[in-house]
Formats: sequence, structure tokens, C-alpha cells
Amino acid sequence: MSTKDFVEKDYYKVLGVPKDATDAEVKKAYRKLAREFHPDANKGDAKAEERFKEISEANDILGDSKKRKEYDEARALFGNGGYRAGPGGAGGNFNFDLGDLFGGTPGGGQAGGAGGFGGGGLGDVFGGLFNRGGAGTRVQPRRGQDIESEVTLSFTEAVDGATVPLRMSSQAPCKACSGTGDRNGTPRVCPTCVGTGQVSRGSGGGFSLTDPCVDCKGRGLIAEDPCEVCKGSGRAKSARTMQVRIPAGVLDGQRIRLRGKGSPGERGGPAGDLYVVVHVDAHPVFGRKGDNLTVTVPIAFTEAALGGEVKVPTLGGLAVTLKLPAGTPNGRTMRARGKGAVRKDGTRGDLLVTVEVAVPKDLAPEAREALEAYRKATAEEDPRAELFQAAKGA
Repeated sequence: MSTKDFVEKDYYKVLGVPKDATDAEVKKAYRKLAREFHPDANKGDAKAEERFKEISEANDILGDSKKRKEYDEARALFGNGGYRAGPGGAGGNFNFDLGDLFGGTPGGGQAGGAGGFGGGGLGDVFGGLFNRGGAGTRVQPRRGQDIESEVTLSFTEAVDGATVPLRMSSQAPCKACSGTGDRNGTPRVCPTCVGTGQVSRGSGGGFSLTDPCVDCKGRGLIAEDPCEVCKGSGRAKSARTMQVRIPAGVLDGQRIRLRGKGSPGERGGPAGDLYVVVHVDAHPVFGRKGDNLTVTVPIAFTEAALGGEVKVPTLGGLAVTLKLPAGTPNGRTMRARGKGAVRKDGTRGDLLVTVEVAVPKDLAPEAREALEAYRKATAEEDPRAELFQAAKGA
């Protein structure tokens, strides 16, 4: 709302009350009209919506004693767009364009000094009444709160991705009062923050800090007759179940952000975000190192010594065959490419296969005889000789 509109609009006429109406009469007239033209009661009626805005604007002014006094004084000075000269003036009333007066320094006029109004015109004088310099008495949209939840996935679900149901409790518009916070659905704009939900305070050195308004708790609205369910906050707890897609390759403890899936906003404001903390159950066979999966495969001593081929299981797929070179040591790690977890670009990591030589607990007589023969054949070889040499030389 511009300063010019502020002076020219007849808010008493909008509410249908006389200029000497009491505060109670103004309040009663506003509530009656607000219920009649409320958008919820006139779905799709643009004229009713516009009328409701005019009624709310009039109540913002006349429902606040300080603003009403300033409004009455401004109209007494300027009338309905026509300047009223004082007793010592040029005589009578004369009209001129209020845009020249409130729109800034007129063409050819002075930007300062006795003949001007400081470069901003009288708009600077009245601009702070309701619109903070012309920004408009408008309740600001408010972003919804962020929500955090947890989900537990199996090892396979974490690797391949999964869609899981997630039941959440969050703040949503109160159904009892349609999110207004007022029992009658007609809250008024907070006079302290003028509907912005924030107030500025000086911190010295020309800087200012912005804090949530204490009077309206950051809502920008004040319920004169608070709703019993939400206690005037306009928000109430709401439970809902959402199907959430967890991307493939998620790690244990990872925090996923889903934009716009949090609590709904107020007055057209955007919804908050949903943060999901993922927990992953362990797998009995496979492990994880980043984008790579790990598995330990036992092999026989003969396979390690003589070499050969071994089959290795993969997660949710067909087994792969790896070739062991002769003399493969215990604990050696080999790589099966493309058999790991899914990366962000859609490719897969690798499967890291660590071999572990299995030592039999019980031997058949034939196997024992063969090992005894092997021990005699290798009796002159000492596998610890290099160890003792290194120990002496250190």
C-alpha cells in the first residue's frame, strides 16, 4: 500500500462504521465482514477475495489505536486527496496531484532545503506508518520446518537403492482453525512487526540484527480469540506416511536431504526439507569399502601352492571365476571389476576378493601320508630363515 493510497482510502467506509466508532464496534464490524467474505467461504470468487483483502487492510489500520490516530491526522491534513490550506493560507481549498507530493522530489523542485522534503517527499514522513517505506502491509510467507527421521535398510537395499515407507510426525496447518490460529478464522496483523514476523534492532556501528518478533512468535499474525486446538499458533501435529526413495550406494550413517518434503509452509511459504539418517544392517558374507564390496574366500593349500580357478559369489548376481596364480600367499586381495556398489554416476565399484588358506582340522590317512612325504621333500627349506636374518641385522 502506497502512502497516497493510505491517505485517499476511506477505511471507515470499507468496514461500514462511523468515524467516531469505538474499538469494539470496529472489531465487531470487521469480524462480521471477514466471516462473510473469507476465501474459504467463497471458493473461486475473486471479488470476494479482493473484498476480504480490503477488509483486512482496513482492520489493520482502524484496529490499532496508534495507526488509527495517524490515519485520522493524515486525512485531516490532506483530506481525500485535496490539500486544505490553513486559516492563514491563500484562501479556500485547492487540489493537486498527490503523486507529486508522495512520489519523491517533483520535477524542477528542490531535493532539500526549505522548499523540499528531503529527497523522499512526504512519503518518508508517512512511509513508516504501516508499510516500512512502501513495502506494503502484507503478512509474509513463512517457510515450513525441517524434519529429521531415520530408516534402517538391509545391506542389499543400501547397495541397490530402495523405496521405503516412512511415517512422520510434523507441524501442519491446524484443521480446526484452517491454520489461522484464531477460533473465528480472523487473526489480525501483528502491529509490532507489521506482518513480517521479524523485528530489527541496532547493534552499533550502523549495523542492525533481525530477530523473530516476540509478540507474534514470528508468525506475523496475532489471534485475538486463540484456537483451542493449536493455542493460537496456527500449527498442529500431523502424522503422515510417505514413500521415500533411498538412492543406490547409500552408506551407513549417511544423512540424505529431500527438498520440500518437510513440514508445509504458512501463507504460501515453501515447505521445509526432510533429512533421513540411514542405518545399514551388516551382511553375513559381504562388507563395504566406499564404492567397493569386500568378501573373504577360503582356498585349499594346494590351490594356493599350485594355482587354479576359484568361484566367488557376488551380491545378488551370478558367481564369478577368478584365476589363482601358483604360489598365491594367504591374505592376497584380487579384484572383480564392476561387481561392487552403485556409484553416483550409475557405474559400479569393484568386488575385492581376499583369499584365506584353509587349514584342515582332520586329515584322512592318505592325505596325512602325502603331507608327510611333502615335509620330507622340503625338509631343507626353512621358511623362517629370512626372518631371523633380518632380526639379527636390525
